[in-house]
Amino acid sequence: MAEEPIARRVGVAVDFSPCSKKAIQWAAENIVKTGDHLIVVNAFKPANYDGEILLWESTGSPYIPLSDLSNPAIVKKYGVKPDAETLDILNTIARQKEVVVVMKVYYGDAREKICEAINNIPLSCLVIGNRGLGKIKRVILGSVSEYVVNNATCPVTVVKTEQDA
Repeated sequence: MAEEPIARRVGVAVDFSPCSKKAIQWAAENIVKTGDHLIVVNAFKPANYDGEILLWESTGSPYIPLSDLSNPAIVKKYGVKPDAETLDILNTIARQKEVVVVMKVYYGDAREKICEAINNIPLSCLVIGNRGLGKIKRVILGSVSEYVVNNATCPVTVVKTEQDA
């Protein structure tokens, strides 16, 4: 009796910016297959570490089903602000590709937390957008995508914005 293949866990780092939306679309067109799990990883430093966020600081939030991301009370609880366009893209992918879409939120430095997510979930691969910071801003602010590429323990694809391409 043959065993069912284990679903891949394809991660997409998302901050709801235009470049992260492009990363979601790129992952859907090039990597995600029927039966996969699309894990949307959101990492940020909250203004206040209080309530349940304190409990999740080291492990990240529980998995948040895509259907819950449209509920204002639930997203407020996790401190995320998904926009309608991103939710529409994710719902379309879930429906057309027949994949499970969930979000996991990490609290702290995005560079470090995305790398933690890769190991803790664990992810089969990660897709991340590149904001296209200039050289000076990249030196001052640091590039999240560059850090993740150099420190990740899985394959990482960086989707560049059109101005970088």
